[in-house]
Amino acid sequence: MSVPRDKSQALLTALSCIDADQEPERTTLRDAVRFVLGVLSDREPGRSVEVRVPPFGAVQCIAGPRHTRGTPPNVVEMDAITFLKVTSGRLAWADGVADGRITASGNRADLSPFIPIV
Repeated sequence: MSVPRDKSQALLTALSCIDADQEPERTTLRDAVRFVLGVLSDREPGRSVEVRVPPFGAVQCIAGPRHTRGTPPNVVEMDAITFLKVTSGRLAWADGVADGRITASGNRADLSPFIPIV
């Protein structure tokens, strides 16, 4: 199991690969995504939006009406590279949504006020 410091190092390594137009190693990508998901849920606690980055993780965050059963009404989903790009400011939220890299459903599923995170 990785310790948080290792996951923050994974983020730096993953972003360096992304900046060099290279694919990060799968374990590095996984640890980086999980680290940033943890930061997001710590900074924006709540259960009104579910952020999914398959296959690496998902968190519920953002204050508001709590979701308890079935498919959440506010869901954000994207691949790992897109997630790291948008949360680091390398990709604008609106651009990711416009070109289909980010799917966001529900009236609370706009993460733009909460990013960049790292």
